[in-house]
Amino acid sequence: MVNKDQVKGAAKQATGAVKEAVGKATGNRSTEAKGKAEKTAGKVQKGFGDVKEKVKKAL
Repeated sequence: MVNKDQVKGAAKQATGAVKEAVGKATGNRSTEAKGKAEKTAGKVQKGFGDVKEKVKKAL
């Protein structure tokens, strides 16, 4: 089972990866940096969701 933090985190990672790739392709460092930041935020949110699931299963 997945929770909303896991789903939203995965979505942020995907959109961040796309922004990063577009930034690299176009030479736009700002877009590339925003993509990296969004990807990192998505990893954190997904990790938080993973921990919530583990706690829920442990109880």
